[in-house]
Amino acid sequence: MKKVLFTLLALGAASGGALAQSSVTMYGVADAGLVFDKDAAGDRVNRVASGVASGSRIGFKGKEDLGAGLAATFVLESGFNIDTGTSGQGGRLFGRQAYVGLTGSAGAVTLGRQYSPYYLALRDVADPFVIGLAGTASNIMATNYRVDNMVQYTTPTWSKLSADLAYGFGEVAGDNAKNRSMGGAVHYIDGPLNVTLTHHRKENALATQQTRNTLLATRYDFGVVQGNFGYADNRALDNSKSNDILVGFSAPFGATKLVASYIRHNDKSNANRDAQQWAIGAFYALSKRSDLYTGYGHISNKNGATFVVGNATDDGTGNSGFNLGMRHTF
Repeated sequence: MKKVLFTLLALGAASGGALAQSSVTMYGVADAGLVFDKDAAGDRVNRVASGVASGSRIGFKGKEDLGAGLAATFVLESGFNIDTGTSGQGGRLFGRQAYVGLTGSAGAVTLGRQYSPYYLALRDVADPFVIGLAGTASNIMATNYRVDNMVQYTTPTWSKLSADLAYGFGEVAGDNAKNRSMGGAVHYIDGPLNVTLTHHRKENALATQQTRNTLLATRYDFGVVQGNFGYADNRALDNSKSNDILVGFSAPFGATKLVASYIRHNDKSNANRDAQQWAIGAFYALSKRSDLYTGYGHISNKNGATFVVGNATDDGTGNSGFNLGMRHTF
């Protein structure tokens, strides 16, 4: 990713304090592609879509050295739809991420609109499609994307172990439990191995019901191929239970990278609305910052299950989807 970097040097005041350094980086993704959806009845929806492999965005991130190993950080990231030029995330100015924090030897604390630890484990560890293209794990599995009003603490790494703790304030007067989110993750990273155990809990608007999702995500890089695995245990607002199993891989061949995955959703309710997804995709690097991509995903729904094939930005309209597009990062 090419960075536009501005470095500012400021002298300390009265007592001739230490020199401090600040940096601000502008970055982004421009992604657009063709999406072809088909439902079980054979009806088709064809369109140009934004953010098929990765959500289109523009962002700013910064860091200021405060001395003694402490630094102030921030991220402001805005999503947009490159096919229409409109804002994403419901028109929010910085709908993708918006937070500020402190980092140092004792860990990092951030406050604002942030990705949940659960989502990051699914995206970065379990899913070879990285929550993109027609094979995204979000077609079937819970994602818990972003949490508003969130405070997160990330520990330093000790003996290859680290952890995240996150709390999203519901901000309802008179009852702190309403709309509240809580989550966390424990990571074990040893060279090519990444094992993450994460949990996310979300209260409803009355704090009478809650969703709960627990995910074990594993990734191992064998060199010639990377293997991915995920197992999720879920409880919905109505207290029904389900679990998901994901297995996948990615394999580079020169400028080309192949990805594939299989996901099985097991609905444990009386309705038994199970589903399976098969998906395959490929990326071809035109340069370090630009690539072409294609992907295909198909979902088999049972007993009235209604899962559809989407991508990094769209929810999808049918039980199969084909993508073809281009992505540029800067």
